[in-house]
Amino acid sequence: MTVSLKTVTLDDTHRKLGAKMVPFAGYNMPVRYSSDLDEHHTVRRAVGIFDVSHMGEFRLRGPRALDLIQRVTSNDASKLTAGKAQYSCLPNHDGGIVDDLLVYKLADEDYLLVVNASNIEKDWNWIRHHNTEGVEIEDISDRTSLFAVQGPKATAALQSLTDVDLSSIPYYSFVQGTFAGAPDVVISATGYTGAGGFELYIPNESAVAVWDKIMSAGQAYGIKPIGLGARDTLRLEMGYCLYGNDIDDTTSPLEAGLGWITKFTKDFTNSDNLKKQKEAGVTKKLVGFVMDGPGIPRGHYELVDADGQKIGDVTSGTQSPSLGKGIGLGYVKTEFAAPGTPIFVQIRGKSLPATVSKLPLTKGAEE
Repeated sequence: MTVSLKTVTLDDTHRKLGAKMVPFAGYNMPVRYSSDLDEHHTVRRAVGIFDVSHMGEFRLRGPRALDLIQRVTSNDASKLTAGKAQYSCLPNHDGGIVDDLLVYKLADEDYLLVVNASNIEKDWNWIRHHNTEGVEIEDISDRTSLFAVQGPKATAALQSLTDVDLSSIPYYSFVQGTFAGAPDVVISATGYTGAGGFELYIPNESAVAVWDKIMSAGQAYGIKPIGLGARDTLRLEMGYCLYGNDIDDTTSPLEAGLGWITKFTKDFTNSDNLKKQKEAGVTKKLVGFVMDGPGIPRGHYELVDADGQKIGDVTSGTQSPSLGKGIGLGYVKTEFAAPGTPIFVQIRGKSLPATVSKLPLTKGAEE
């Protein structure tokens, strides 16, 4: 059975730019335009633009919208004021995670939830199942495009396209305004790279024009289109979780180091059990690590101790362009989770040494 892939609005644009297109989360997406290495360094040193329009967006409105969000998410959305965003997750009933997401407060009784592309239907059904109070929920994913303009020169590259003072938008805050001629664009100081920049939520009908204007305005700053390949190495250097790799239906937010978005000041799905887990202490933890010498870790490789006993598994791994070394994330038994702890990665039958490291993994590399 052939499953037809969805396409983003800019599919033709990416092909004309020479992108290699691959299936990802049910969409045909650009994985790279030139090389992963070149694109990675472009974002770290200058500015790059990602088309991440495959992401899902839900609008929640009404007097009980906040109540619904509070019940299904782990973070405390009551702390949000209009113009602020929050990272959170949807816990399941079994101690795991349905998805991680961003929660935006657009106005009182009006919220935007941004979810992972692979989980749009699953998240929609989950939230709808818990919507017992008549909150108006709308899936606007198929009519919304999302561009991430990331890198130290992002503000300068974009400023000529809007009257909004981009440098005055704090991290995890946003402004709704006219951008590149498109009205009501959400200009959000968020991202998945650790390099600074903005995410822009744009109606599909304006997407091609906005992309072209960004590419034109950014030319003086060395802007390039960036694919999913570099997006993965950039997020991995920061230690940001990828759903389906580092977190999933079986991993607890506390095990994943997401205790900071798990607020027990309110009741939410499975909060009683997660609170007990916090009090008892977790038996495994997600850690970042850097290879001591040659070797590139990959997902599902075993992690072992000095005696060759299994202590965990790699969940994500790559060669870090910033460090020139292999890096990874993985779950290890808690006693091996402290930064500085030596561990070993099983790569092609060999135990290669690595060291558990604080996040981000590239601190001081080329930031």
